[in-house]
Formats: sequence, structure tokens, C-alpha cells
Amino acid sequence: MAERWPKIVSRRIVDISPWLKIIARDVKFSQSTPVETYHAVGQQDYIAIVARTPEGKILIVRQFRPAVEAFTWELPAGLVDQGEQPVECCRRELLEETGYPARAIHPLGSGDPCTGRLSNRIHSFFVETGEPVAEFQAEPGIDVAAKSTTELVALINAGEFVQQLHLGALLLAELHGLIRLP
Repeated sequence: MAERWPKIVSRRIVDISPWLKIIARDVKFSQSTPVETYHAVGQQDYIAIVARTPEGKILIVRQFRPAVEAFTWELPAGLVDQGEQPVECCRRELLEETGYPARAIHPLGSGDPCTGRLSNRIHSFFVETGEPVAEFQAEPGIDVAAKSTTELVALINAGEFVQQLHLGALLLAELHGLIRLP
């Protein structure tokens, strides 16, 4: 029986924080090649939410992102807690970040956010919201806005909505016929 290549010959995981691990994988691509080490970032799975309000607006949030040292407009999103189902994370994150409850949740699909460096999955959802809860207070440092698809595309074109994983969720929502981007 022929051997199958490549092979993971060893794996080491270093915990950096409760939210981040570095994974080193030693890979052999054939019997005659040396072992090569590849590194990946390990974290919990992630969700992105394309949420449409009863008025037909798309909910977005603005927050400071230290990784890019800038404020960015994004979809409501977050990491899936240990033991939590992505759909429940979707419901929780939408309410926490925007004050809007989920009335109907439509899975758009799951995928790999970056096959070269990340080991988690992204789960995208389209949500039809209910009316916002009374007395909602946004988390400190987060601004919530409801935008038409025309306004959202203007933010994308202006380079103010730049999160590529969220652009992918918007594309999935459009491909499923749930929104129409101008």
C-alpha cells in the first residue's frame, strides 16, 4: 500500500491567552524531503451576522481595532464560546452588540477564514431582527448604525468597511437572494 503525503509528523500548541493559541505543525511532503515547520493561529470559531431590521436596514458596528490601530465599520460578530453552537452565538452576539433580537436566523454557510494562517472556522448568518430592546446601552467603544445597502456599499467603496470576512458574508447573503447590493 502506497504511503500518502504530505504528513503531519508532530504538532505543538502554545497557549498565548484564553482566546489565542499558536500551533506549530511539522510537515513532511515526501519520504525524501526534510521536515518543514508551519505555524498557525488557533482560536475559537467565529460568526458574522448580516442583520436586517424590520425597516430593511443592515446593522453594522464601529469599534477601535488595536490590530489595525483604527476604527472600523463591521458586521456584528464574535467568537463562539466553548461548548456554544454557532447559531446560539449569533443570537447572543447580535443582541449584545446591537440591542436587536433575532426573529429568524438563516445560515449562509461556514468556511475557512484563512487557510494559510488560521485554524478556526467562520459561520455566517443572515438574521431578520425584531424591534430593538428598550433601554439598550451599547458596549463602551461600540457605535451601532442601521444602513441601507446603498449606504453600506458607499462605506465599502470609501474604505471604511474593510473586514474581508464580513464582505464575504455580505456576498453570501446576496448569493442566497436575501439582500441586493447596488
